[in-house]
Amino acid sequence: MIPPRRELASGAGWRVLDIVCTAGPDNAPVEEWYDVVNIAFVLDGTFRYRSEQGGATLAPGGVVLGNYGACFQCGHEHSVGDRCIAFHYAPATFEEIVAATPGVKALAFAPASLPPLETLAPLLAAAEAARNKSATESFEELAFEAAGAVVRIAAQVENEPARTRAADERRVSESLRRIESETLVDFSLADLAREAGMSRFHFLRVFRDVAGVTPRQFILRRRLHRAAVRLRTSDDPVSAIAFDEGFEDLSTFNRRFRRVMGASPTEFRAAR
Repeated sequence: MIPPRRELASGAGWRVLDIVCTAGPDNAPVEEWYDVVNIAFVLDGTFRYRSEQGGATLAPGGVVLGNYGACFQCGHEHSVGDRCIAFHYAPATFEEIVAATPGVKALAFAPASLPPLETLAPLLAAAEAARNKSATESFEELAFEAAGAVVRIAAQVENEPARTRAADERRVSESLRRIESETLVDFSLADLAREAGMSRFHFLRVFRDVAGVTPRQFILRRRLHRAAVRLRTSDDPVSAIAFDEGFEDLSTFNRRFRRVMGASPTEFRAAR
């Protein structure tokens, strides 16, 4: 079951696609191959990704990496559906990006994916905001910014063998889905671990392997992400956005937003 792809923007040597998948455990993975270099940001949902570089379970904020000519599969053994924004680059364009990136020499990604990373949070929010507003004119710069950032990070990451069992990944995926659907709830580690039928230590380790962060950090990232998208796509007051996304005081919101997004809420909004 190959998910539909909607082109959001394109130019010489690049394009951006909105990919919405509705597959679930009853759908067998379909093998595909990349006719471009792929960098895809996961916006919603969880899924299992396998490529020639290895495999991983992807969560919101994660990044799917694909080399030109490589085969890959996406499967939903644990849940139904996901959504990604995919940046595609012609091989020659990608070579130009690598050549202009200090300290990077490899023309192919070593890891299959990247976990949710704080350094990529502003790009993820900007990409979703641009998609929501159909702001095609903003995608060209974003496409090259995203490639440069991901290339630098991927060059320092080694592909590690999977350390978690499929059953544990399924339980954590269910927890991720619940957090996504109830981002205003302050889930405790004990409650999440108990619902998953795991000890707190084991749940925390598996959750970090899948999501790249702890449950508390994941909840904070999702709240800040939603706030960042609203700042770029609406004229709602900063205070209203902060309170709507679960922050009890504006100063805390401003401080955490600046730390993760690299700018104050007002500065981030102005950059649109």
